[in-house]
Amino acid sequence: MATVGKVVWVGRVISVLASLMFVMSSFMKFKGGAEVAQGMAHLGLPESLIMPLAILELSCVAIYLIPQTSVLGAILLTGYMGGAICTHLRAGDPFYVQIALGVFVWLGMYLRENRLKELVPLRRL
Repeated sequence: MATVGKVVWVGRVISVLASLMFVMSSFMKFKGGAEVAQGMAHLGLPESLIMPLAILELSCVAIYLIPQTSVLGAILLTGYMGGAICTHLRAGDPFYVQIALGVFVWLGMYLRENRLKELVPLRRL
């Protein structure tokens, strides 16, 4: 029983760390500035998308952190990261951070959510 509690807490910590990355990204967009505008231009995105992307990102994180809607939040964050990966591929930038962040979203979700363990049972040795 104690092991289950530890696994759930590890999942919560991973989920919070992944969420902090998204929150930091959205607050940087809310803050704006020359660096954000240059980054958007480099990715081929208009500056008018900065605020909508920040709101979308923060909304998805909020849905992810609410236990009753966390699976939906993980799906939404995965879609968001898919768009980020596609955008970075098109710009010729590395996209490994986006893949790792998506993996951490689902790893944290899997470790803290028993419903997923029933849907995706991992084989035990």
